[in-house]
Amino acid sequence: MATRASSVASVEQSLSGKAWRWRAGNMDLGDGAFRGGGLGDDLVAQLLMARGVARDDLDRHRNPSLRGFLPDPSIFRDMEDAAKRLAAAVTSGEKVTIYGDYDVDGATSAALLIRLMRDLGADPAYYIPDRLLEGYGPSGEALVRLAHDGSTLIITVDCGAMAYEALQMAKDAGVDVVVVDHHKCSAVLPAALCLVNPNRLDENDEAAAHGHLAAVGVAFVLAVALVRNLRNAGWFAERKEPDLFGLLDLVALGTVADVAQIRGLNRAFVAQGLKVMARRENIGMAALIDASRLSRAPTCSDLGFALGPRVNAGGRVGESTLGVRLLTTQDPDEARAIAAQLSQLNEERRAIEAAVQEAAEMQIDRQHNRAVIVLAGNGWHPGVIGIVAGRVKEKTGKPTLVIALDADEAGNGKGSGRSITGVDLGAAIIAARESGLLIAGGGHAMAAGLTVAPGKLEALADWLDEKLATDILAAMAGQSMLLDLSLSPRGLTPQLVTELESAGPFGMGWPAPRIAIGPVHLIKADIVGTDHVRLLAGGNDGASFKAIAFRAAQSDLGQALLHGSKGRKLWLAGRAKIDDWASRPQAELHLDDAAWAD
Repeated sequence: MATRASSVASVEQSLSGKAWRWRAGNMDLGDGAFRGGGLGDDLVAQLLMARGVARDDLDRHRNPSLRGFLPDPSIFRDMEDAAKRLAAAVTSGEKVTIYGDYDVDGATSAALLIRLMRDLGADPAYYIPDRLLEGYGPSGEALVRLAHDGSTLIITVDCGAMAYEALQMAKDAGVDVVVVDHHKCSAVLPAALCLVNPNRLDENDEAAAHGHLAAVGVAFVLAVALVRNLRNAGWFAERKEPDLFGLLDLVALGTVADVAQIRGLNRAFVAQGLKVMARRENIGMAALIDASRLSRAPTCSDLGFALGPRVNAGGRVGESTLGVRLLTTQDPDEARAIAAQLSQLNEERRAIEAAVQEAAEMQIDRQHNRAVIVLAGNGWHPGVIGIVAGRVKEKTGKPTLVIALDADEAGNGKGSGRSITGVDLGAAIIAARESGLLIAGGGHAMAAGLTVAPGKLEALADWLDEKLATDILAAMAGQSMLLDLSLSPRGLTPQLVTELESAGPFGMGWPAPRIAIGPVHLIKADIVGTDHVRLLAGGNDGASFKAIAFRAAQSDLGQALLHGSKGRKLWLAGRAKIDDWASRPQAELHLDDAAWAD
């Protein structure tokens, strides 16, 4: 158990109820401003080591590249067989269909393979199921229909790992199916020709170490294997090899939007993909950036909060094929039209989401201290339940399932879940399905989806409580606010933000640096937007800075900042960002927590 000596600013209980701990060693700048030199020369190295990088591996992680992190594709089971089957389809001119999921990971995975195969001279079709009418994963009827329409090879991306009945129907229809997925698998695999998935239970340790890849990352590794196979066969003797590096903007978008862990190979994918995205060579991606009103090159956070939600909106509340169409079109006018349509759908999604979230949160108090929050309601739009589950999880600190009842003709509920670090929700949902509690279900550690009969809902909630209660208690007991650096207000400078950002890109599994600033007094505190708390804070060193706590006005933290300071001094903790709206860029703090300094 951490001792008081390891605390940051002696904070044992913040306004959000957490102890503040150093992520690694004490990095307290005290009253000194960051000006480079001294600690600054080694700041990035310390941030990297605090995230698990060995000292002798720092150079590889400072500038993550594919050369430094991409494994030999052949380490994955079925990868070489899948590459050979795709190569045979390309060289013989077979009709190939890419069957993708309707979310960002599925859309980018499908777009990647479509663009690659077009560059190889093929003309693949694609099929994206409707979320409401067909649901998640391959439909046996759809696969058979594609076979009857002439497809001799179907590649499922971001789905298929648990599609037993559908893939058996495809096999019986005589069509080859290659599954490219990253979701958790059972011991018994479905009847696919090849199943490429680092989360297969029979994978070797080297391949399983890449289990954090999104499906689009697995698809990229397959692309590398396919091109290598064709190269060895002499296919490029009179043809130009495709630019695989140019596909990394798709990999970056799908990886971040799917909340995959940004470490190892994923970090290289995102770092290099952002560079490709800045070149704006993908017409659809450029239109998406413009529709998101970004006047600069996108950052990692833009992928998760601006670009990704727009692509997702098509599958959630609109037309499921819009994302793939946008990311594969060569027509600038079509790209602009689709991007505008996705932006409009995203606004509609926001309104639908707000209504479902309000209804869901009204049920929280009736959970009777359950370890897993299970919320269900009639008329809830299945397209937003995953987002709402994530919001409730953030508010309660507990794994959350949100279920739309009567979501199909049989009256079954469609659910989506989000978990907390240390609790494998995907594995629990698979176990619940195998125990007969679910009609369908699967996922990965942090997110899962399910179909449940209305009469099994209470039994499912009880089963999850019993299954996960111990893990959840352990995870919650270990929760604390981890910080990398503490300093006085004068130390919060644009130069510091630039230095901190150079240890990125950041995301799940590779957290952005969190800093503590104080002691400070609040010069001003008010609400902006609907429920964001805006602050102006000043310190003993005479410096002041702006801070904002998003969606915090109704929380205990927000109320304390708005009404409870009464001249008391505080420590503020959060992420340092650049505010470039002013005449000159200034550093500000995006607030995660606060604590009294006296």
